[in-house]
Parts: sequence; C-alpha cells; structure tokens
Amino acid sequence: MRIDWNDYPCDDFYDELVAAPGKGREAVEGLLADLEELGPDELVARQEAADVAIKEMGITFTVYSEEGGTIDRTWPFDIIPRIIPQSEWERVEAGLKQRVQALNLFIDDLYHDQRIIKDGLFPAEVLAKSVNFRPQCVGIDPPLQTWAHICGSDLVRDGDGTIYVLEDNLRVPSGVSYMLENRLVTKRVFPELFEHYAPLPVDDYPSQLFDTLAALSPRPADYPEVVVMTPGIYNSAYFEHAYLAQQMGCELVEGRDLFVDDHDCVYMRTVDGAARVDVIYRRIDDLFLDPEAFLPESALGVPGLLRAWKAGNVALANAPGAGVADDKVVYAFVPEIIKYYLDADPIIPNVPTYRCMEPDALAYTLAHMEELVVKPANESGGYGMLVGPASTKSEREKFAELVKKDPRNYIAQPALKLSTVPTIIGHKLEPRHVDLRPFILSADRQQVTMGGLTRVALRKGSLVVNSSQGGGSKDTWILPEQSEAN
Repeated sequence: MRIDWNDYPCDDFYDELVAAPGKGREAVEGLLADLEELGPDELVARQEAADVAIKEMGITFTVYSEEGGTIDRTWPFDIIPRIIPQSEWERVEAGLKQRVQALNLFIDDLYHDQRIIKDGLFPAEVLAKSVNFRPQCVGIDPPLQTWAHICGSDLVRDGDGTIYVLEDNLRVPSGVSYMLENRLVTKRVFPELFEHYAPLPVDDYPSQLFDTLAALSPRPADYPEVVVMTPGIYNSAYFEHAYLAQQMGCELVEGRDLFVDDHDCVYMRTVDGAARVDVIYRRIDDLFLDPEAFLPESALGVPGLLRAWKAGNVALANAPGAGVADDKVVYAFVPEIIKYYLDADPIIPNVPTYRCMEPDALAYTLAHMEELVVKPANESGGYGMLVGPASTKSEREKFAELVKKDPRNYIAQPALKLSTVPTIIGHKLEPRHVDLRPFILSADRQQVTMGGLTRVALRKGSLVVNSSQGGGSKDTWILPEQSEAN
C-alpha cells in the first residue's frame, strides 16, 4: 500500500512539503516520492519505533497539574520532518541576527541613557509599566554590552508563504534540547533518508553554547568554570537543564551549591572544596536569582549574586533585566527599534500588530475581537490569550473588559493561517499547523541554529503548538543546495 498524495488536503493552507494535491514543493519532491514508497504501514511502524526510542532515552517534559503537582510526560514527536531550503534559511538567519543585535542595543539603552525614549521613538509609559524592567540593573555594563546571550524567536509562515516573527523569548528560552534529541531520533528511524538528503547539522549547538558562555568569562582562561543553574528537578525544563550541562561538560548546580565571598566572587561547593565560578548559565527567573537584590523569600537564588555580577566578577547569561524586551508590547515596536539602532528595515517582518494602548488600535480591537488573536504582554505557553475565531461571545465580552481596564497590557493580531506539515495521525498523513523556534547565540559573535525546534499542533484545526497544551514537535531539516536538486 502506497501513500496517495492526491488525497492529501492542502488547498486551505500553505503546506511546507506539498504545494498542491499530488505535487511536492520544488525542494522536496524527491522526499514525497520516498515517503510514498515507504507507505503508511511502514511509516506507522517507524513512528512507533521513534516513540520507543524516546522512552528509552528518557526524553520528557514536565507539566503542572490542576492539583498543584507535576507530571512527567514522554516528549511528543512526529517523524515526518519539516523542510526549509538553505537559500531561504540564509535570509531568515540574517534577519534573526539583525533582530537580536537591535534588541541588545535597546536593552542596554534602557538601562543607561534611554535615548530611544528621549527621542520620542519608544513611549515612557511602556517602560514604566514593564514587569520585567529591573531598576537594580540600571548602570550595569555586562560583558560585551550583551544582555540576551541566548534568544529563542518564534517564527510562523502565513498562508501566502511569508515568514513572520511571532514573538521573542529573551529571559530563559527553552526547547533547544528537544531540537537536538529530535535529530538523534530521526537519524535512527530514517537512516536512508538522512544519508540521501544530508540536512545541515544541529549537533554542534552545545559546543557553540559553551563558546558563547566562555567568551563572557571575567578571567582569561582556556577553560573557564561555567555552570548551569537550575531551580531543581520540579521545573518544567529540568530535562533541558541537565541535558545541556551534560553536553557541555559543565556542572549542573542549584542556588544552594553556590555562595558569594567577601570579595564579591562566586564559588561552587565541591567535594574538593570551594571552586571559583566564572560564568553562570542561569535557568531561573530574575526575581528568584538573589534574595538580597530581588525577592527576599527566594530559596532558589544566591545571596550577593547581583553584587558579584555588578562588580564584574561573574557573568550571568542571560543577564538580569534582559526580559524588559521579552514583552509582547515591546515586540510591537521592534521594527522601529531596528530602524533606530541599526538604520535598517527589518529583514523578517513582525506579524501585523495593533497596540491596544493607542486609541485607534484599541477601538479596532474591541470592534473586531472575533477576527483577532488578543495577547497579554507577558504570558507564555499559549495561556491568557483570546483566539477570536475560536471564542464564544461570552469569552469575547469578558476579554474586552480586561483589555479596556489595562490597554497597555494587550496587543492584537490577525489570526494567521499557519503553515502545515504532513503528520502521522492514526494510519494516514494529515496536515497539522506548525511554528519554528530557532535559537540565536550572542557574545563575541552571533550564531543561529541551523533550523530550530518545529512545534506542531497535533489536534486537528488547533493553532496551539505548546507541548503543555497538547502540541508536539518535528525535526527541522535545512537542505543544502545540492540536496534541493534531488
């Protein structure tokens, strides 16, 4: 039994693999033929093999239950890869580097001269109501003037094929470990396809991350002491914290493993005594980092850590306060931010966005809520937003009251027709919506992952790709030019 691509429904959305019934996109026509040759039964068997491999490898994620506890679940993964030609990816890569460069300049400006506010390009009101601006960081000069060393920007493709940036994650972005594990699993289940198409590698990310962190070290050394700081085993991203520490050959520590001495240097407790720490890749939110500087009741942080960072004796990645740009209202100003700091137009556009703090935008949003996706400034994981086309009248009325009460806290965007990728559902292939989270590293140089974490909405018709809400993931293949000719 073979797959009949003529029966694959792709008329209503831009599909990443299938251009029209029975016809693959130019770069991947050979892949469609290969999948067709394997047939649905063989694909299901390989999907089952992938599921077994994921369990054996212990690839999990944690969700918080309604009862207040946590549940570890096996990572949901679909074996049909998402394909992007290298020629298209090169433009995306340039756009991501441009974006993060401008955002780092913006963050540094906010904690120093605030020129962009004085010049009237960015409203003082937005900064004044920012929940992620840290007054404790004003005047601090982090190494290389870089605040967001690891950024995960979410990309989506609309129905006409245009790629947009949907949001930027500059606090503690997660997901890169699943990108790496997805590649390992795909190699196991599709060795022949992998050898034939030779997608560009992603497995060099841990070494790139270590080099990025090492470049921040306050002490010149070939191998500075770099640690990964985790809140602990109950955090939803703990698998990733442990994975990255292991892959980089670094210690995984909690706040109780570290202390700051009288000279404002950070040390790690070890069986051989105290060891000086140079760089901390922290996976803890700002407010829990240092009970002296932020929340006094935090048991996760290290007393004096901000003092040590301010003194230049330790580097923190990402820097405290970087989250001021991790705000969906700030996102709406990024085109202006790029123009202001780099004197250039954005290479990758934002999704068209209405800033509800502006009277005309507010009026339009309230009048068209059934057509729009309305988002609060600082929620994540797909929570707290209104998807207008899927909402009830009662839900829209309640959400309208929230928006009117605090317009600065909301933006609105048209409901995009997110692109799809063939996904194994039962014993057949069906289109499912996807987004993409590449990761951008910034220190003495910028690097972008060759692809990223493709997240897929496994529920039919759903646009919510988050794993905590029923989403899954796929491997992302950036195909070099020679493969595109196959």
